[in-house]
Amino acid sequence: MLNRNASRNPDGAVVPAQVPSGSWASTPVVRRVMQGNKSRDTKPEIAVRSAVHALGMRYRVSARPLRDLRRTADLVFRNARVAVFIDGCFWHGCPQHHAPPKTNASYWATKIQGNKSRDEDTTEQLRMEGWTVLRFWSHEEPLSVAAQIAKVIATNVRAGKPIAGRKHNVND
Repeated sequence: MLNRNASRNPDGAVVPAQVPSGSWASTPVVRRVMQGNKSRDTKPEIAVRSAVHALGMRYRVSARPLRDLRRTADLVFRNARVAVFIDGCFWHGCPQHHAPPKTNASYWATKIQGNKSRDEDTTEQLRMEGWTVLRFWSHEEPLSVAAQIAKVIATNVRAGKPIAGRKHNVND
């Protein structure tokens, strides 16, 4: 049986897999592992969603808060205009847990900084459109995160934030 990281050449000889030139991966194994990382439905996201759902709140999953913004929030509460992001400690540079890789260090430093800049830009754009943006780290306790989300949702609903995409007049 062939190793996952190998193939056969036309003569039938086993040839170890190669990392494509210019790749960020240091080995074929690293490449495969990193490609297997999920961008949604991670364990921390699912735990928070479960806790939020248990509190009776309903939301959209992996949705764009704004149609024209090519960014998705992990949970979106349209009526309250709240976008929730559960940021992974590695990918978003958690100050408490992020350990920069030693291999391809400059690539990863640039990548993580780019992610942080995009996060800041996303937050700013959503706030300019009247959204409340909540960001949590993946290591935070899901029940605590859910309680904080519930508090903000209740505050926004009491404050009468308009439904996304509609302009409301109190006298309508």
